[in-house]
Amino acid sequence: PWRDRAPESKRAHDSVRRPLFTRVPTPRRVMYCDALVARHGAIAPATSRAARANATRRVPAIAPSNLHRRAALSGGFSTPQTSRLVAARNTGGARGSFRTQALTPPKTLAELDLCDVEMPEAHAKVFAMDISTPTVLTSDLASVMDPPMCNLAPKKTHIICTLGPSSRTVDDLEKLLLSGMSVARFNFSHGTHEYHLEILQNLRTASDNTGKICAVLLDTKGPEIRTGALVDGNAIALKRGSTIELTTDYGVLGTSERVAISYQHLARDVKTGDQILMSDGNVMMEVLSTDVVNGTVQCECLNDAKLGERKNCNLPGVKVDLPTMTEKDIEDIVGFGVKHDVDFVAASFVRKASDVAKIKDVLSKAGGGSIKVISKVENHEGLVNYDAILAASDGIMVARGDLGMEIPLERIFWVQKMMIRKANLVGKPVITATQMLDSMIAAPRPTRAEATDVANAVLDGTDGVMLSGETAAGAYPVEAVKVMAGICREAEAYIDNNAVFQKLMSKQTIPMPLLESLSSSAVRTAHKVGAQLIVCLAKSGNTARLVAKYRPYAQILAVCIEDPFDQSWDAHAASRRLLLCRGVRAIVAPASWRASTEEIVKDGEAAAMSKHNDLTVNESKNLLQNALNAAKEMGMVQTGDIAVGVHRILGDSILKIVEIQ
Repeated sequence: PWRDRAPESKRAHDSVRRPLFTRVPTPRRVMYCDALVARHGAIAPATSRAARANATRRVPAIAPSNLHRRAALSGGFSTPQTSRLVAARNTGGARGSFRTQALTPPKTLAELDLCDVEMPEAHAKVFAMDISTPTVLTSDLASVMDPPMCNLAPKKTHIICTLGPSSRTVDDLEKLLLSGMSVARFNFSHGTHEYHLEILQNLRTASDNTGKICAVLLDTKGPEIRTGALVDGNAIALKRGSTIELTTDYGVLGTSERVAISYQHLARDVKTGDQILMSDGNVMMEVLSTDVVNGTVQCECLNDAKLGERKNCNLPGVKVDLPTMTEKDIEDIVGFGVKHDVDFVAASFVRKASDVAKIKDVLSKAGGGSIKVISKVENHEGLVNYDAILAASDGIMVARGDLGMEIPLERIFWVQKMMIRKANLVGKPVITATQMLDSMIAAPRPTRAEATDVANAVLDGTDGVMLSGETAAGAYPVEAVKVMAGICREAEAYIDNNAVFQKLMSKQTIPMPLLESLSSSAVRTAHKVGAQLIVCLAKSGNTARLVAKYRPYAQILAVCIEDPFDQSWDAHAASRRLLLCRGVRAIVAPASWRASTEEIVKDGEAAAMSKHNDLTVNESKNLLQNALNAAKEMGMVQTGDIAVGVHRILGDSILKIVEIQ
């Protein structure tokens, strides 16, 4: 029974807000909350019905990083260190009487006083992690028409552009590079090796012409499931409620009553009640029965639609038995990727860590061991094994197209955030892909939802955002890149980089590896002195990647050093492979940078270089100064700015603070 509200006169002068009231959790670890507010001892629920509704809401386990924050917000306490007063109902006392007790800051589920959703069963895995990005936003909404905050700031988030008919000439590619493209994606689901080679040669010509470094990403077709050919090649009309047979005999020509599917184990792996999605989800079917012997599945069509030839097919929640790589994938990786020195291989439909190991083994045996593997997680099995896949991969692509077919659509948002956050914590680049500005295939402006989608991906912490059909076959490829670059630049301007750094540091284990300690210290120093630039002298690029992990406000210039005495070392390839790390701009330092400008002027380049065969402290000093001069010419810094230099020479970790002259 609830007591009546206190009189208005009493409540009007009372600013004391007491905490919520809790009951003891049940054995199922479910906690019930009475959302009450006490003012002058009177309980004031909005209505008895609302109070009862709140009393039956359930709470999941929350990560320790969220316990204090969420409890403080809901209980009205300003700091986690404040002792909380929890009022528990005194069932033995008079009606409406309560007893209070002092508790330490919340540490367990029972101490939470904010409840959201039902607690999963014991077998379910709960991902509890703080995925918010600290931002600094103005509260003055009238300022929305002011000039952008980011006019002078270069974007840090990289843009990956898929190349195709709309972006294959040298002129097209030069425009994309000047608009903000960092990585060119070659989609091997379409086109021949000869077709892709022509575009690759044009890309490298455009890169030379513009002076813009551009990495190359080979995206494999992967072990897809597709529908078969149709009678006369014409699309078939499917009616809602009609029955259709799916057969694994891929030679059958499809009709509105029967369609072939490329997956041989379809009848074995699906069961009655499962859904089958085709043509990017435009065709939905429900399994009625299966015949494993004959390899057929009877389905009911759930919507009116037209189905064309060889459309993609998804089996949500079904563990499929497909190879890691098809023969075509191996031929594409070895016969094109290794042969023509691509920088990344995006592996489609990665389901477990062993898939990544197999791809790296193929690359290594073919002489492409330096090529980085980006895992595309596109199904439920891949999500289940995500942590192991992340550990085995060089980077992650959040491929939301097929993923949106494999899991409930309403959960895509938190899967995206979780994948990005976990990649951020280990310092591996992550790409957000699929339909980011899809309407710009045909229109010069994106939808408002698409613009928000790109900005939210940046705030989530993505290193790169990808354009697919927008640049491959769209009518406005250059405009799409410019729009995306502007959105990224504006979103980055509102990120609280120092707070992001502090949050990342709080998740790291101590003691840290030496190189990571050096990199994080460089970011901390840059924050303290207000540096505009962090310069990393790189060979492997690990230092620059780790600096990027801690998301400094300062720009990062990775200087990849040419070594004329190491024929196996390719500084240009090293610079391209840093172009998926957020905030990193890479350049190649010619061997002459090892000598000082004064030496070159006095003795000539060849004579000066002969004195600097080994990379020692003196050479690193010259390299840093030449890099700062180059940064000034590129407009990254100006006279009076502060730069932080970080590198390792002869095993010594060096951190320098330099004022630009």
